[in-house]
Amino acid sequence: MTNDQSAEQLLELATKAGAEAAEVLESQSLSRPVFFEANRLKQLETAQAEGIALRLWRDGRPGLAVAYGPVEPQILVDRAIALSQLNEPETIELGTGEKVVYPDRGVSVPAEQLVNWGKEAIAIVREAYPESLCTAELDCEIESTRLLNTRGLDSSHTDTTLSGYLSAELVRGEDFLNIWEGETERGTLDLNTSAKRVLQRLEWAKDNVAPATGRVPVLFTAKAADLLWGTICAALNGKQVLEGASPWNDRLGQQVTSPLVTLSQQPDIGPYSCPFDDEGTPTRAIVFINSGVLQLFYTDRTTGRALGSGTTGNGFRPGLGSYPTPSLFNVLIKPGERSLIDLIAQLDDGIVVDQMLGGSAGISGDFSINVDLGYRVKKGQIVGRIKDTMVAGNVYSVLKQLVELGGDSEWNGSCHTPSLIVEGLSVIGKN
Repeated sequence: MTNDQSAEQLLELATKAGAEAAEVLESQSLSRPVFFEANRLKQLETAQAEGIALRLWRDGRPGLAVAYGPVEPQILVDRAIALSQLNEPETIELGTGEKVVYPDRGVSVPAEQLVNWGKEAIAIVREAYPESLCTAELDCEIESTRLLNTRGLDSSHTDTTLSGYLSAELVRGEDFLNIWEGETERGTLDLNTSAKRVLQRLEWAKDNVAPATGRVPVLFTAKAADLLWGTICAALNGKQVLEGASPWNDRLGQQVTSPLVTLSQQPDIGPYSCPFDDEGTPTRAIVFINSGVLQLFYTDRTTGRALGSGTTGNGFRPGLGSYPTPSLFNVLIKPGERSLIDLIAQLDDGIVVDQMLGGSAGISGDFSINVDLGYRVKKGQIVGRIKDTMVAGNVYSVLKQLVELGGDSEWNGSCHTPSLIVEGLSVIGKN
């Protein structure tokens, strides 16, 4: 079903059925995951998926129908028409344009190469810690997207993404330790660097020590800092602004964070680059927070029209069966200059948070997280691992109390974040 002819046939049938406008979104993916368990190669897989979504408006009423695999085009059109009768009329938001095929991004890697990368990374860990049990997952995923509509738009692109994850488990009596690292890239993976980071953290965690408690400086590693940026990305969502949920509703042009923070979207950088959103709008580089000053909220077409700002090219679907909604896809936090070790060296008495238990802080910004993996720092040196420790605070307050951002940015999902030091968070723990 998912080919050029079927997509165009759907638009033609939708028009014949009385639709004033229609669009088709096609998605195809092929992945080759490789799994290691207990230090050994466990499984090789090949997973292929394809789907097609038809969105149309008849009498101004929207209808959306989705199919995965073969389906008769007329059935999909009839389903979308039937669903449209259940919805209220709305303003039709469709892009216009012509046929554009964007250059492919990324390089496909065979399963044999993924296996070799996994074996090498596990060997690095086990050479130093032969008693460790390592788990790894590596994948090469190729995704193709095509969006076309009745207003002449026809955009398509294909991207290839490589991802690698490595964890090491150690059991010392009743003490269980699990440390994980990973990366997502295009072209090549350097899982050996992840393995070396695992070794460094295993070394730091050799001894268990009491945490610093009370109001103390906290260093969030790049991996843990995603807790903070997830809330900030939610606050920048134009839909949250419309609903009055964002604390920054009326703060455009004002200082909302420390001047150390510059947050931008860069559509051509990194493994999450994307040439157009799911409404066909070309993506563009945007600075949302510049040196702590709020510049812009991100929007899709509907939200941008309601706010009067227009779309920023951030209308994405959570899934084929969903309508576009404002979403960030490739966020970069401008890093500092110093390494993680240099940041640790400037702490006199504090803690490092590297892995957490629990979810994000949410739009309110309040968080209280259990430290899954963290360390005590005294006079610029890590002295051991902390356990049974909780850190609490508010994201918006935290980002006004930044001491320094590190130069060690890495991808956490689609957010490129550095380590950072925060002054005076509430830490509770057992001595």
